[in-house]
Amino acid sequence: MNEITVVVPNYNGIKFVEDCFQALYKEQTQMKFDMILVDNGSKDGSRELIERKYKDVRVIPLGKNTGFCKAVNVGIKAAVTPYVILLNNDTKVCKGFIKGLYETIRKDSHIFSVSSMMIQDNCRTMIDDAGDFYCSLGWAFANGKDKSIDDYEESYEITAACAGAAIYRKSVFEQIGYFDEAHFAYLEDVDVGIRSKLHGYKNLYEPKARVYHVGSGASGSRYNEFKIKNSSRNSIYIIRKNFPLVMKILNLPFLMAGFAVKFVFFIHLGFGKEYLKGLCKGLTMPLKDKKVRFLKKHWKNYVRFQLELWSNMGKRLK
Repeated sequence: MNEITVVVPNYNGIKFVEDCFQALYKEQTQMKFDMILVDNGSKDGSRELIERKYKDVRVIPLGKNTGFCKAVNVGIKAAVTPYVILLNNDTKVCKGFIKGLYETIRKDSHIFSVSSMMIQDNCRTMIDDAGDFYCSLGWAFANGKDKSIDDYEESYEITAACAGAAIYRKSVFEQIGYFDEAHFAYLEDVDVGIRSKLHGYKNLYEPKARVYHVGSGASGSRYNEFKIKNSSRNSIYIIRKNFPLVMKILNLPFLMAGFAVKFVFFIHLGFGKEYLKGLCKGLTMPLKDKKVRFLKKHWKNYVRFQLELWSNMGKRLK
């Protein structure tokens, strides 16, 4: 029985998805793994292409665009292996990618996820994402963005793995919850990373696992109305659902400053209204059973996470 399932969510990925699976097939020479494509109602023939050319890939059609979170949750739950790799359809894995992630996550049962070195496909000496951090300003940021890959050759602990190319310990999802489908898209990986830390798990960055990433393959650009509305909404939602009252109070001055700076930034780009609408939506999103309940036995995890928030703020402001 294989130990790993690679889950690829797909929505109209005809330009990318075949290259993605061709690269994965080359990895099968090093170690065997299962593959699942979860299709979000694609209309461009990408689902049919995979069904026709890659018979051993399990294809799960969802019929409509349910968003990233729903798609990957379906794939994770369908996997029968202890580890699951989530992989964007606009990626091409490098030799040793699967093995690098697998060997790292098996080092410690308290490791929930391992993020790969994501390299910009159009500039293969530059980092796209070397693990994600979250700070007291309410900002999530991809470490190493637009910097040389030579500066990120060492493994280190991160807030969250970028779900575009990362491995997860499947059993932990049963404890902390799956990807929150209220997110639809953006910051869902940071949210699940925070939840894992509050339960005492670790998330790591592993440079031996490398992947080329087109970037914004689904949404179309680095900044657009869809992305800004969803990411700003989710940035507020993350705080409301994960932070206990004392952490909200401690971080309030930094959060207000952080959101103000972002607002001015997006005004300059012409997206000020979209950003503000997203924040307002985040304040009114129903929590229902999503609120992370504070448990006294986890108080040390909260202290460690608060210290991390302040430390990451220093990293971001350098």
